[in-house]
Amino acid sequence: MKNLYYYLSALFLLVFLTACKTTTPTQKTNDIMSKTWKLTELNGQPIALKNPKNNPYFKLNTEGMRYEGHGGCNGVGGTFEIKPDIMRIKFNQGMSTMIACEDLETEQLFTKALLAADNYSVNGNTLTLNKARMAPLAKFVLQP
Repeated sequence: MKNLYYYLSALFLLVFLTACKTTTPTQKTNDIMSKTWKLTELNGQPIALKNPKNNPYFKLNTEGMRYEGHGGCNGVGGTFEIKPDIMRIKFNQGMSTMIACEDLETEQLFTKALLAADNYSVNGNTLTLNKARMAPLAKFVLQP
């Protein structure tokens, strides 16, 4: 009877631990991959756009590990590297169109934040790009 008790206890523990399995790196990657992220804050300040239709955004594509987006006036894109198990990200210098527009300051700060980021966090529908342990460089909200 004592052996049966130990056997059932071990079986229960195994089932419990299997049910509590943590998220795999692939699942974490999918939390931010292939989704469009719209900029809401830069350096802790809400963005103020002259034309709200030109809200900067980006998307991470698994194919070719490329990012693409819009800085508000010009298209941006390039490659990126990600280590989801430790929530690290690195955007590599890419390309941008060169259209002159009236709101280039926000676009330049947006691009600078992407290139400076070395880690990220996700809280619900909010993505935050960070550099080391400093204050967030940029915050984004998931686009439906």
